[in-house]
Amino acid sequence: MLRMLRQKKGFTLIELMIVIAIIGILAAIAIPQFAAYRVRGFNADAQTHVRNMATSLEAYFADKQTYAASLTDLGSYGYTTVAGVTITPGGAAATYSITASHTSGNRTFTLTGPGGVIQ
Repeated sequence: MLRMLRQKKGFTLIELMIVIAIIGILAAIAIPQFAAYRVRGFNADAQTHVRNMATSLEAYFADKQTYAASLTDLGSYGYTTVAGVTITPGGAAATYSITASHTSGNRTFTLTGPGGVIQ
């Protein structure tokens, strides 16, 4: 009789339940981490748009000796309009302020230039 029990192949219910519990624990750890990675990616996207716009504004300034007053002025300088990114001209057309955030991110980035630091 003992020989017949050892010849049967397969998993017991306990073994299957342990495997399912381990998979559940791993999923409970991985899903929040994945969501955090996505938010960081969206934030990096917004920060990249600030840098790209600053580069375009500086190219515009090199040609016109004034900073662009709107996003439409930057089309021929390599910047494409993106939702969530705004530009606010500074006083006397000698400064600029860029604000950007992603709709799925959790941070807003600003840069006041020229020569500012993204915050």
